[in-house]
Amino acid sequence: MVTVTGYNIRKNKGGEDFIALDLTGSLEIVQSQNTGKMYATVRKCSIPSTFDEAIAKMMVGSKIEGDVVRVPCDPYDYTVKRTGEQISLAYTYAYQPAGSKELVGHGAVEIEERAKSPEIPVDGIKAAAQNQRKKLANTK
Repeated sequence: MVTVTGYNIRKNKGGEDFIALDLTGSLEIVQSQNTGKMYATVRKCSIPSTFDEAIAKMMVGSKIEGDVVRVPCDPYDYTVKRTGEQISLAYTYAYQPAGSKELVGHGAVEIEERAKSPEIPVDGIKAAAQNQRKKLANTK
């Protein structure tokens, strides 16, 4: 189950405004790869919509069947807001409706059938990104 937690006004490639809904997944308890300590987190993503801002405001708080899932992607740089550290990531998040393999809010990707991958904590993201780059370098 995911919750609509907000919305943003964005521009499409043609320069036209549209509303993107912010989705937040359910609470997860994960273990830090650096410290080994447990902590609570949630996965977040956004999806495009076809309605106006007034309806988007009404949707905030709505529950939707499905999950926010981790999706592999080409590596990109990201700045951690609370520390200012710039890191490289090789994944993103997308909404997956209940009972579907389709993803919403993400480009075309292939999802493998497997168990849910563990969340990587913020303090372990840098190490995970370095490991991912090493794996990619070894496959080339």
